[in-house]
Amino acid sequence: MAAEEESNSLQYTPTWVVAVVCFFFVLISLVAERALHHLGKILKHKQQDALFEALQKLKEELMLLGFISLLLTVFQGLVSEMCIPTYYVSTVLLPCKKHSEGKTPEMHFPRAINHRRRLFSTEAASDHCSREGKVPLLSLEALHQLHIFIFVLAVVHVIYCLITMVLGGARIRQWKQWENEIQGHLNDRHVDEHHTSFVQHAKGWRKTAILSWTMSFFKQFHGSVTKSDYTALREGFIREHCPSNPRYNFHDYIMRTLQVDFKKVVGISWYLWLFVVMFLLLNVKGWNTYFWLSFLPVVLLLIVGTKLEHVIIRLAQEMSEMKERGETAQVKPSDEHFWFKNPRIVFFLIHFILFQNAFELAFFFWILCTYGFHSCIMEKLGYIITRLIMGVIVQVLCSYITLPLYVLVTQMGSCFKEGIFKEHIHSSLTTWRSGPRDQGSG
Repeated sequence: MAAEEESNSLQYTPTWVVAVVCFFFVLISLVAERALHHLGKILKHKQQDALFEALQKLKEELMLLGFISLLLTVFQGLVSEMCIPTYYVSTVLLPCKKHSEGKTPEMHFPRAINHRRRLFSTEAASDHCSREGKVPLLSLEALHQLHIFIFVLAVVHVIYCLITMVLGGARIRQWKQWENEIQGHLNDRHVDEHHTSFVQHAKGWRKTAILSWTMSFFKQFHGSVTKSDYTALREGFIREHCPSNPRYNFHDYIMRTLQVDFKKVVGISWYLWLFVVMFLLLNVKGWNTYFWLSFLPVVLLLIVGTKLEHVIIRLAQEMSEMKERGETAQVKPSDEHFWFKNPRIVFFLIHFILFQNAFELAFFFWILCTYGFHSCIMEKLGYIITRLIMGVIVQVLCSYITLPLYVLVTQMGSCFKEGIFKEHIHSSLTTWRSGPRDQGSG
């Protein structure tokens, strides 16, 4: 065995093989790096600062993945030589239970063994632990599979967020026609007519909280945002934050805020990595964790959508009360309408939902490619179909309902968002603000 390992080492590998393999890896890396660099120059040229920052965030995530990959590679030998009693790896928190002691790992995971890539031989670590009557903490093969899973998770998360933002952005662009119509009827009774229609939300629901929440739940599926909603919220925002500019382009503003949020949602925050660790811990045979977890993003999406619709109804109720008191009826943006008086909580929930659904898809494809369709981790066929259906439902709900609602309704907080100014104005203000500080430090 030692002679076989020595013959397969780098010092006995033909130089042309090493050079060709190294060349292709370097070439692919350089092409990817230059492509990202060129994309960044295009975004800068078109003054798409928010998307450019999203690209920079993506590069940071790639760097983090590279660092994780480096750590797994450097310390894989050390981890595989850590020994623990056999009891802890044979009976405690197993994703797949062994049917008999006589079966080898190859009998449990034939596809994984047939397709695995051997970076080092595992026999040395196994012999080292067996002499102590123990087993390795984590085999080199398991480390390699974990390495692949982390990479697949990050890639699927970025692609999934991109698809969601593109589809959601397409839905929001449909409101551009409303913006143009409002801009052309600022001096007419057109806006007042939509105010009247908007206030109709409040009639009959003022003192019935249960019915109000029920109405909010069902409204998100049909006419989640109407022209009357858009018109009333737009005027409320402009009167609160841009009273001297009634022709302020509200639609362009919310599109800029969507781009600003995208650069944040494409990243994987620390609490999302903590979620991954918790799931890997609880993915135990018989618990069906993977199955029950697939319902979480759907439930959270419905809760978030209901809350956002309820904010619209509450604003309409306030306008109705103003009219009854003889006051000027208008939407009054306030943080009071959001959970814990913080509209950002909605963003964190949507961020978690997108990541969790991406995690579901990434885990499914990783198991499928690594262990095969009939792996015990896959569980029953009915569970698999249910999880895939839940993933599709989340994609549709988030892209066409929840995300557009979030972009519009969260503008009704007490403060405006970063996208209030156009990209070039925001860049100039940022430079101006940091200028005196830099000069003073110099």
